[in-house]
Amino acid sequence: MLAIADLTEMDDGPRTKSGTERMCAVTRQVQPIDELIRFVLSPSGEVIADLKRKLPGRGLWVSLSRATVDEAVRRGVFARSFKKPVQVSPALAADTETMLVRGVAEALAMAGKARQVVSGYAKTEAALEAGEAVALIHASDGANDGIRKLDAKLAALSRENPEKTVNLPVVRALTTDELDLALGRSNVVHAALLAGPASKTFLARCQTLDRFRQPAGNGNGAKNGRTTDA
Repeated sequence: MLAIADLTEMDDGPRTKSGTERMCAVTRQVQPIDELIRFVLSPSGEVIADLKRKLPGRGLWVSLSRATVDEAVRRGVFARSFKKPVQVSPALAADTETMLVRGVAEALAMAGKARQVVSGYAKTEAALEAGEAVALIHASDGANDGIRKLDAKLAALSRENPEKTVNLPVVRALTTDELDLALGRSNVVHAALLAGPASKTFLARCQTLDRFRQPAGNGNGAKNGRTTDA
């Protein structure tokens, strides 16, 4: 199916059609909407990120990149595009990242409730060995020793059975505290993600966060088979 391209950075309301493309207000490049963030104005005129693309009103599209959002703030892109005075927080990019992190944590919580996550070193290792894991999760602030051992285990399993493990993502998107809160447990440092719809949502949100955090000009972020420090 052909993508629906719109060569403007503004829309007249929320759109969620798959394959729709929009122009980034900063780079002027036309991209799929999954590679962009939609921003809208609140009733008080404050610029806010519309990550689900459902908020009412006109929307401005900016590349899914913290550096690009910062540039949009610095260059006054929002006021110019909305053609009116707007309130733009200097911390808009940081606030947007916080929202993305919250979305990742919420998706992991849903996967946990669906029993698509096991945590703890031993259970994580067992899931890897059994070929049940679809992703390996480490706390971003976890101790290097345990992370190194499980990564080595994954590498060894990949050599032994590449069909099952060679493309297994390694995710370091959340801190220990964030993992604890999402999974309702204490001291979660390692976890294995098991197959299921909720797991797919979690991985998709991790890739979105990873893309947002990538330095300018550093590609589209981590993909399957590579570590993501999102």
